[in-house]
Amino acid sequence: MRRREFIVGLGGAWVWPVVSPGQPPERVRRMGVLTGLAGDDAETRGRVDALLYELQRLGWTESNLRIDLRGAGGNVALARQQAAALVALEPDIILAIGNLPLPPLLELTRTIPIVFAIVLDPVGSGFVKSLSRPGGNVTGFMMFDYSLSGKWPELLKQIAPGVTQAAVVREPTFAGGIGQFAVIQAVAPLLGLEVTAVDGTDEREIERDLEAFAHSTNGGLIVTGGPSIIGHRKLLVSLAARYKMPAVYIERLFVKEGGLLSYGPNFVEMTRRTAGYIDRILKGERPADLPVQAPDKYDLIINLKTAKALGLEVPQSLLARADEVIE
Repeated sequence: MRRREFIVGLGGAWVWPVVSPGQPPERVRRMGVLTGLAGDDAETRGRVDALLYELQRLGWTESNLRIDLRGAGGNVALARQQAAALVALEPDIILAIGNLPLPPLLELTRTIPIVFAIVLDPVGSGFVKSLSRPGGNVTGFMMFDYSLSGKWPELLKQIAPGVTQAAVVREPTFAGGIGQFAVIQAVAPLLGLEVTAVDGTDEREIERDLEAFAHSTNGGLIVTGGPSIIGHRKLLVSLAARYKMPAVYIERLFVKEGGLLSYGPNFVEMTRRTAGYIDRILKGERPADLPVQAPDKYDLIINLKTAKALGLEVPQSLLARADEVIE
């Protein structure tokens, strides 16, 4: 199938399938997309590609929808600039991917409908009034329920039973980082784990703190979700390899980069699902009336090559549960 460039903005070009010849012209709507990652990040491309194809399935093509993409690259100041640029375009709707874009967008507009994806604790963060009745101009798809965080120390002990201490990389400056660490902290003693918090916002601090932690014996790593953390994924995976620490991550992307194991939502699928809400809002429904949705499934991904490098034998019980095994 021939394809043509369609999305404009800072993330490179995405494309729509070509519209059939002779199709009558329609009113062109405008959608802004602001992602917390860089616009040209490979993960951004995968997420937006999935969104585009779902929108096309619902009848949105280059004949009736123009999309402006902006990326924040994990930078708060840049997120503010890009949010202002998108709001100035007066789009019909904005898609915010990740926690980072939402605060500046909500400071700038309470009228333009906003759909979010991959956002942690939207109620606790003050983005919506409740999950069932969001109110205001915002709704979307939350990253996960906090109970998921309790699974990470369990998985760390299953894949590396000898681990007795775990460094937990979290972002302490937003509600989601605090909530995830609180759950891990509550579960860890029941598993014989002592946990140490590592600030995941600054690369130099991450390197310094994990180097210091690596002097401990029987150490492992848990990497939680946060606006900045995914941008540090290459560093975190490389440090885990350097210090030979078994590590559990929130998302497949870390395991694809060489991390040991991840358990969490499929962020590409979550972004794809926003197309349904975008379609409904563009056809007249209000964000206030559309409930915030949680993932309906979490994926377990295991990297056997990394396990071998760490001298770990993955239990058959884990392999049997895995949604994907990377060899």
